Amino acid sequence: MSFGDVATKAGGGGAQQGDGGLGPLSDRLSLGVAARLSRYLQVLTQARKMGKETISSQELSEYTHVNSTQIRRDLSGFGKFGKRGVGYNVDSLVSQIRKILRTSGQHNIALFGAGHLGRAIASSDIFADHGFRVVAIFDTAQEKIGEKVGSTTVRHTDDLKQIVEEEDIVVGVLAVPTAAAQGLADLLVDAGVKIIFNYSEALLQVPPEVTVHTSSPAVDLLYALYFYLT
Repeated sequence: MSFGDVATKAGGGGAQQGDGGLGPLSDRLSLGVAARLSRYLQVLTQARKMGKETISSQELSEYTHVNSTQIRRDLSGFGKFGKRGVGYNVDSLVSQIRKILRTSGQHNIALFGAGHLGRAIASSDIFADHGFRVVAIFDTAQEKIGEKVGSTTVRHTDDLKQIVEEEDIVVGVLAVPTAAAQGLADLLVDAGVKIIFNYSEALLQVPPEVTVHTSSPAVDLLYALYFYLT
């Protein structure tokens, strides 16, 4: 079967405040704070690409649907980032939130599925903008093995464990049919990958130490519809 024919986890704890610095990295964020900071980072990254140098809490609120008071509270817990009447420096806040979320630097991804969805993901800036790099692409369709997707050659899943070790892969992205997803998740777990980003509708069964995030356009639309109706 070809993979290509288909269209966070955090704990609890706060950070200490002090002269604009971050709290101790041993503290873990609550799920709500981590989720909101990730949404702020998404907006800030896009704002930077658009050439914006500063952004207000009200602007962040309009793009994220998080109350501006909550935004200021979230950010003030980690230091003093903004200026009243001026807003937040976009570059600085991107850097600081990445440190808070411990996502600074580059993180390598293995992508499964060399069909339309997989190729779209591989050619998109959506991961690269946040420091993720697709370093390996896998498929089981023999006619796709050896093809180039951008600068990356499609490999067979038989090579997975070796490539994960060689490329220091930390995330597996599944752009595959639902029926194939669990088997691939099992291979990723066996190879030592602890984070799986799932574009299929499969309810993946993984050990407690492995984090799965399932991305569903339908769920995102329901979320948007909620704000439209209310």
